[in-house]
Amino acid sequence: MPYRPTRAISILVLAAGIMLSPLAVSHFDDKEIMQSYRQSWFALLASNFGPMVAMLKGEIPWDDKRMVEYADQLAALTAMNVQRGFSPGTDKGTTRAKPEIWENREDFNEKLAAMREAAASLQGVVAGGDRAEIAKGIADTGKSCKACHD
Repeated sequence: MPYRPTRAISILVLAAGIMLSPLAVSHFDDKEIMQSYRQSWFALLASNFGPMVAMLKGEIPWDDKRMVEYADQLAALTAMNVQRGFSPGTDKGTTRAKPEIWENREDFNEKLAAMREAAASLQGVVAGGDRAEIAKGIADTGKSCKACHD
């Protein structure tokens, strides 16, 4: 029987998918679905924004293509309805979210809207390729994220 690399690659990909599938749901807790949803959302934000900051600081090599990908994914993530992850009662259980989110929903929604605007703006700036503008956009986006934490 002749060696077929596509078959071997398919088997390897399938095996890797099976072995890694528990990692894909590591943030998911079926007893606290909404808490898991928002924690996973924040993990995805960090996995896109973190490398952008690292590139800016020179901690990892600058890559225009990757920067665009991160900015696009960050904008897509911030457009998601994360508010459902902060539904009534989800202030209990496994969470580090501040009680002020539930006490002053309007303030939370305003800060979330500002973060969405900053991420969308950053996406446009990154597409333009001007590193000084990208640095400013990353700083502005970081400030909008920090506003909720403060």
